[in-house]
Amino acid sequence: MKRLAAAWADRCQAADRITRGSALVYQRRADALTAWVRAGRRDDLDGWRAALGPLVRLAMLGAAAAALYGIVRAVPWLMWLVTGAWLRAAWKAGRAPAETAGEAPEEAPAEPGRDAVLTLLQELIADRPGVHLSAVLAHLQQHGQGEGWTVADVRARLDALGVPSRRSVKVAGRVSWGVHRDDLPTPAPAEVPERAA
Repeated sequence: MKRLAAAWADRCQAADRITRGSALVYQRRADALTAWVRAGRRDDLDGWRAALGPLVRLAMLGAAAAALYGIVRAVPWLMWLVTGAWLRAAWKAGRAPAETAGEAPEEAPAEPGRDAVLTLLQELIADRPGVHLSAVLAHLQQHGQGEGWTVADVRARLDALGVPSRRSVKVAGRVSWGVHRDDLPTPAPAEVPERAA
C-alpha cells in the first residue's frame, strides 16, 4: 500500500511540474510574440501608418499558424513531435526553484516583502511614467537576485504581491510590460510605537 501511495505521489508531482511548466512556457512564448509584434511599430510615423508594422507582423503570425495547422492536418503524426517538444519544454521550465539551484528550499534566500518591492519600484520609476519589467529584472540581477528569472517570472511575483502590471507601459519611447506610476500601490505606513504615559 505504501508503494502505491508513493507511486501516486510521484505521478502527482510530475503532473504538477508539467502543469506549472506549461503555464510558464505559454507565458514566455506569448510575451515573446507580443514583444515581436509590438516592435514593428514605427516611432517616426503617426496615426495608422505607425500601426502598419504590428499589423503586418500579426498577419505573418496568422499565416504561420494557418500553415502549421495545414501541415499537421496533412501529416497527423507530426502532432506527436509537437506534443513531445512541448512536454520537454514544460518539464524543463516546471522545475521548482530548489531543483534549479541544487539546494534545499529552506536554504533559499527569502524573497523581499511587498513594501520592499514597492519601495524598489518607486526608486526605479523616479520621475518617469513607469518602469519596464525588463529593467526591474536587470536591476535585480545586477544586485545578485533573480538569477535565471524571465520577465514572466517577475510579473508572476508582482501579481502574487498584489502589484499590478500592464502590457503597454511607455518609457523612453518604448512600450513593453511594466508597472505604471498610476497603478503603484503605496507601501504600508510604518507603525509608530506608542509612548508610555
